[in-house]
Amino acid sequence: MKLIIAVIQDSDSTKLLNALVEKNFRATKLASSGGFLKSGNTTIMIGTDDGRVDDALGIIKIHCHHRKQLISPVSPLGGNADSYIPYPVEVEVGGATVFVLPVDDFYQF
Repeated sequence: MKLIIAVIQDSDSTKLLNALVEKNFRATKLASSGGFLKSGNTTIMIGTDDGRVDDALGIIKIHCHHRKQLISPVSPLGGNADSYIPYPVEVEVGGATVFVLPVDDFYQF
């Protein structure tokens, strides 16, 4: 048995969860936040048999895409903020960071 932990962008969570349920995967959704953009993420935990890990990873790959997003940088601390003009910066967001962990024991009560 494996535990799949996928950290995804909030905007991908609904379609991913729907696709997982459609293929009979049980998943738990947790709210989380990222360190880089300080924006909301979703962490999905999926417990599955070893033989279904590739199926779950394929579903995640199909429904979690990279995309470009414009952000405004924060003004520098300690400097002269009067002359600072924050131009938007394009960054790549989205996709999925996935961990697959072995599960020694599994209980349902």
